[in-house]
Amino acid sequence: QVQLVESGGGLVQPGGSLRLFCAASGSIFNIYAMGWYRQAPGKQRDLVARSVNGGTTNYADAVKGRFTCSRNNTKNTVYLQMNSLKPEDTAVYYCYAQIPGRGFWGQGTQVTVSS
Repeated sequence: QVQLVESGGGLVQPGGSLRLFCAASGSIFNIYAMGWYRQAPGKQRDLVARSVNGGTTNYADAVKGRFTCSRNNTKNTVYLQMNSLKPEDTAVYYCYAQIPGRGFWGQGTQVTVSS
């Protein structure tokens, strides 16, 4: 089992920045990928960014150039730096960790971009 705890969500104006943080605990030695997904009201949960062992990080086209996902393999933490936020970035953001054969989710943190 892997437990994930997120923090850092909130309300921000368009054009602003937020930083999300996620820490993993439990069976962390098997984790080979960590990242972030988001789910807006009435929509499916979509990938935002995913970092795999070896250093490769993939981003959704909608956030490329604005969001940066940083992972610390030693501490089993992952950050999501979100800049130039837009109203369409409003969603619940979920931390994700993957071990062979199974994925784990955090509880989610709300990000609201509004003036």
